[in-house]
Amino acid sequence: MLERLIHIDNELLLMLNGMHLPYLDNFMMLFTGRFVWVPMYAMLLFVIIRNNRPKRAVWTACVIVLAIVIADQTCSHVLRPLVERLRPSNPSNPISELVTVVNGYRGGLYGFPSCHAANSFALAMITSLIVRSRRLSWFIFIWATLNSYSRLYLGVHYPGDLLAGAVIGCCSGALCYALWRGVSREKAQPDKIKGRLRSSDLVIISGLLVTAVIAAASI
Repeated sequence: MLERLIHIDNELLLMLNGMHLPYLDNFMMLFTGRFVWVPMYAMLLFVIIRNNRPKRAVWTACVIVLAIVIADQTCSHVLRPLVERLRPSNPSNPISELVTVVNGYRGGLYGFPSCHAANSFALAMITSLIVRSRRLSWFIFIWATLNSYSRLYLGVHYPGDLLAGAVIGCCSGALCYALWRGVSREKAQPDKIKGRLRSSDLVIISGLLVTAVIAAASI
């Protein structure tokens, strides 16, 4: 059974990783960056501060960070050393000869589970649970999915790495939301409408602007 799953994982990787265009190579390299999304993270922090009392805002921000840290450390310091699955792009991995890499980028040594996927989905899950905006939930989960896919496109993760990372991230986000709700003793409230825009729409706008800049810079 395990061998069958590994075979399917390999086949999916080669099928999805094999579809490359010069423009997408540039786009995915920029999209996968950690610091390019700082404006969106900063806007999320602004919305949290704007919509909450000071102590609650600090607690909310800390819990969001905690969800990401738990997801990241579980993947990088617990499961990766335990599983020791080489990245598909690693030269020591036999499948690396069939994998398309971009600009020589091969990532680190081990790739299961994906920290990118875990961190992205942890942020998506806890944000959607706390903010309670349908539009933001759709946007942040699509963003997390594309951010995860960029790792497969670049050849540094198997689909299974991404799936495992996404599950860990969602569990971490849900766990920290339960902690947030238990300590604050308040339910998450639907995002309030400010004129035609909800405050959470500012996060969506900032994310779309970053994406537009990435798209323009990739030409």
